[in-house]
Amino acid sequence: NTLTLGNAKLQLNGAGIRYKFVKVYTAGLYLGAKASTPEAVLAATGPRRMHIVMLRDIDSNELGKLFTRGMEQNATREEFGKLIPGTIKMGEIFAARKKLAAGESFSIDYVPGTGVTILVNGKPTAEPIKEPEFFNGLMKIWLGKSPADAQLKEALLGNSARKDAFSN
Repeated sequence: NTLTLGNAKLQLNGAGIRYKFVKVYTAGLYLGAKASTPEAVLAATGPRRMHIVMLRDIDSNELGKLFTRGMEQNATREEFGKLIPGTIKMGEIFAARKKLAAGESFSIDYVPGTGVTILVNGKPTAEPIKEPEFFNGLMKIWLGKSPADAQLKEALLGNSARKDAFSN
């Protein structure tokens, strides 16, 4: 499972399923080189992608709020303050859609010098979010000290026994 992003070849680092009583989505983390710790993922300097495929319908506003809460829970007040402009832009992107349906996907791409681009069903949704810390702020939703799902965190880091949760 590889892809090209910003002239860099990325490989699937790990993938897993987000559970919240039921299966919510499948997530896959693509990096230029394998990383098995959150610190290694966050320190990576090249392009990176988090790809998510919905396994059930979810209200877009709810998803935006969950992302904001996840970022806030994994950042200091000062760090979160720097994430607010990107968080507002991301909220607008999701608010423009009523819902994300089962089978739909979105990607969060980071390319150095360009910023963060959010794609829904493979199509860019807005201008890139330029704040360099925004991608890592988002990654901490899944890889931070208070992750959305601890088993998914381990799966994204390639530390899970189940390797079949996600495929391109």
